[in-house]
Amino acid sequence: MRRATLRRAAALWLLLFGVYAATIGLPTEPGSDYAGDEPHFLLTTKSIVEDHNADLLDEYRTRDYREIYPRDLRARGRVTAQGQVNEPHGVGFPLLIAPAYAVGGPKAVELFLAAVAALAIVLAYALALRVVPDPWAIGAALLGGLSPPMLGWATAVYPALPAGAVLAGAVLLALKLTERRSRPLVFACFFLIGMLPWLATPFILAGAVVAALTARLLWSQRRRMLAIGGLEVVGFSLAFYAGLNEGFFGGLTPYAAQLAGDSATGAHSATDYLDRAYRFVALWIDREYGVLRWAPLFLLAWVGVWFVWREWRGGLARVIPELQAEEFAAAMCASVVGAQLFIAVFLAPTMFGFWFPGRHLIPALPLMIPLVAIGLRRAPRLGAVLGAIGVIASVWFYADVRWGEGTIAAGRPDAPWGPLEVAWPDYSDGAALPYVIAALVAVGVAAAFFVDPHVWRRLLRRERAATTA
Repeated sequence: MRRATLRRAAALWLLLFGVYAATIGLPTEPGSDYAGDEPHFLLTTKSIVEDHNADLLDEYRTRDYREIYPRDLRARGRVTAQGQVNEPHGVGFPLLIAPAYAVGGPKAVELFLAAVAALAIVLAYALALRVVPDPWAIGAALLGGLSPPMLGWATAVYPALPAGAVLAGAVLLALKLTERRSRPLVFACFFLIGMLPWLATPFILAGAVVAALTARLLWSQRRRMLAIGGLEVVGFSLAFYAGLNEGFFGGLTPYAAQLAGDSATGAHSATDYLDRAYRFVALWIDREYGVLRWAPLFLLAWVGVWFVWREWRGGLARVIPELQAEEFAAAMCASVVGAQLFIAVFLAPTMFGFWFPGRHLIPALPLMIPLVAIGLRRAPRLGAVLGAIGVIASVWFYADVRWGEGTIAAGRPDAPWGPLEVAWPDYSDGAALPYVIAALVAVGVAAAFFVDPHVWRRLLRRERAATTA
């Protein structure tokens, strides 16, 4: 990066770190700063720091979690043959935050996660510069970083944003390989990919996409031994991960330690998985849990993908060679986002829960920012309006939770729409209309991507001719 770019990146990190640190202490539920999986992650971390193991049997028996969570906490792991209770979320993320916990407890963990979240957006800014210049790149990073999903998740004790930072870093290193040959870059990239399973098992698919695309790039550059070596790094990490899980949890993944009757995905048949297809739209537009409902700026990610898709189909890169690097960067980001969207749609047990909206898409959010930057460059006025709506929503949300009666996971305000919030479909009540809307939106998206633009122009000309007549 040039000096000016480095200064902008440093300023962006400082600004976002300050904003995210300001969310420390916001209640997640009435009477508690933590809810959902957060107390379980923190309790495992507490056990690692104080007892030097991940066994939570004593903590649950003595209710040693009271300083973390004021209510009764139910164990999620079964008692193993060794007489231990190891939670099925694994030990990788607790180990990552253990040093911060040892220094200052849960609040120090939140501060550390705020720094990681700011780093994720800075890496997203570096990726955006590979597809568009400033001010579009810095604008997309700033507006995306100040959006409600980032404020809601920046200090949440979940591995989502650390995984987002790892994915953004791995993709950035992979793209650097298109410019120069470097063994350290290759192994650093694959090392980051190898970290993803340790943060959480569902991140394996997104990591596999990055690994496959990076290996393909190296293979095309005739650096096949480097590709094989990099894949061996990931393979070693996966083998070690599986072996450790076998010893601690009794299976290849930590989910093997779940209580009887619990399921990693919550589905039991192919029909159960297919019934979740509506989430492809609902994850974006649901009244409470939709990402676009809270941060309409990310609509530009779809706009950006559409423009890149159209350029690729038109073969512009063959005429303008500089577009090849931009298309490859956008394609890598879109592929990782698509992999994480697949997980969120079909494999996540539920899209609803006691957390801030967007949980299963948050790991891919930093990689959406380069796509947002493309859309922002193509539609700057629309982007400014959508970004402003998101910032207003963030201020409204923060003020209500900090000084009002709202919390992060429950009782959230109707920001930024007020009474217009009812226009967003609600997928939690089981009514038929929201599912019809989801089907229509899905058909519209498919038509936009797969119907040739010339067909749309001809249809519009016919419509205008018919109207004139």
